[in-house]
Amino acid sequence: MGGVDFQDFTEKLWQRLLQPLPGEAAHARMASGRRRLLNLHPNDRTRQSAVLIVFYPGKQTLQVPLILRPAYEGVHGGQVAFPGGRAERVDRDLTATALREAQEEIGIKSSDVRVLGLLTRLYIPPSNFWVQPVIGVLPYRPDFYPDPREVEAVLEVSLTDFVQEIKVEERHYQGVAFEAPYYEIQGHRVWGATAMMLAELLELLPT
Repeated sequence: MGGVDFQDFTEKLWQRLLQPLPGEAAHARMASGRRRLLNLHPNDRTRQSAVLIVFYPGKQTLQVPLILRPAYEGVHGGQVAFPGGRAERVDRDLTATALREAQEEIGIKSSDVRVLGLLTRLYIPPSNFWVQPVIGVLPYRPDFYPDPREVEAVLEVSLTDFVQEIKVEERHYQGVAFEAPYYEIQGHRVWGATAMMLAELLELLPT
């Protein structure tokens, strides 16, 4: 995918997002054995949230920022993710949530992002969030200003980094072993909800 024309990529991805999405069939390829076994669904306490998947031109190909979250006791500590978070009352919709959170977490100027569309919403049982992935583009490489409370590092991932074989590792939760598919990107294992979103995104990228 090297040498991708930004305008052509933007137009093709926007057109593809207007069509039916792969949805759960794509998610299932990267779902862990634990997720499939528990088969949990949103409930009355589920909170709405959103993440931003934003493409921008790099030196050789397009790039997307992922964030490495600091290690902490919460369920998502130390994980690689897209910038995003929970919806707030100030947000008019979940697209606004994704843009606001990306600006707060890594300094992306939300007013410069052109939103192309949405991926399929994804439920995350450990945190009880229902996440809306939002797809956008920036016409330039942004200057990143990561919030140290939320972000340990920003990973600038190229389109070629996304062309990855699926790997599997054994994980344990409360003494129970389960298989977890993941992508290895820049030395980090990307699994769980982020990998499931990536699986759907990869089916939509223009070739």
